[in-house]
Amino acid sequence: MDSTSDFLQRMDQYQTFLVMEKGLGEKTIAAYSADLMRFGLFLEKKKTDRVSHIDTGLILAYLIHLRNRGLSARSRARHLVSLRGFFKFLTNEKIVEKDPAQQVDLPKTGLQLPDVLTISDVEALLDAPDRNQPEGLRDAAMLELIYGAGLRVSELIRLAMTGINLEAGFVRVFGKGSKERVVPVGRMALNAIREYLDRSRPLLLKNRSSADLFVTRRGRAMTRQSFWNLVGRYARQAKLKKKISPHSLRHSFATHLLEGGADLRAVQMMLGHADISTTQIYTHVAQRQLVEAHKKYHPRG
Repeated sequence: MDSTSDFLQRMDQYQTFLVMEKGLGEKTIAAYSADLMRFGLFLEKKKTDRVSHIDTGLILAYLIHLRNRGLSARSRARHLVSLRGFFKFLTNEKIVEKDPAQQVDLPKTGLQLPDVLTISDVEALLDAPDRNQPEGLRDAAMLELIYGAGLRVSELIRLAMTGINLEAGFVRVFGKGSKERVVPVGRMALNAIREYLDRSRPLLLKNRSSADLFVTRRGRAMTRQSFWNLVGRYARQAKLKKKISPHSLRHSFATHLLEGGADLRAVQMMLGHADISTTQIYTHVAQRQLVEAHKKYHPRG
């Protein structure tokens, strides 16, 4: 790496800070420096030099890179701690305006990358409910919608009758921070919802009224836990080997759109992400799958 690199200069400043202000020992500083140097080499491959150009998506890509190189969850967590300290220093010193490492969460079990289903897995899951039963029609409509619109579980179960426009083909949901967004809904999901409204919802309500779109036999909105349980049940019924959660369908929605050529900004708006860096992780997942497909199927891969 070029000795005049902006990244290296900021690293030198940070090391001085650790010695003079924090009073850390040689071994601790050497460990932090080794972690940062490894990140610096990654930046060099990405042709990124200035620390002001580093965003959350790039840090996520680096952690995925470390995982692909075989580093354990504990080692990746240590690297993230080193990066957090470095960027906290840069932010406090007004060298960068925004801390890109602050949004990255690495739990004890390791970096939780999105669980992405294949399209055939999704089809098997969506075909699992028995559409001859009222609950099966409801469950099918809910599964179609959470995948078809990339909703969060909380958004799905709180969806009101007034929140869906079947004619125009969209849902109006309230996401994190009660932010409203409008998301288009595909034909399959719209058909499943129409069928549920015609043949299932009246039987579940039994002359009761409800403002909620999806209801139980008690005439109430489905709970978050109940929906988690039914997703698990249908995943087992579909004989899916992956561990599936409702969020897996949201992740799959985003990844499948990007793999199909959708614009990142459009996906960001549909997911309701305030910051596009949160959406960028799906591009890394999609790119990794493309690389794997190329290696597997190309004659010179």
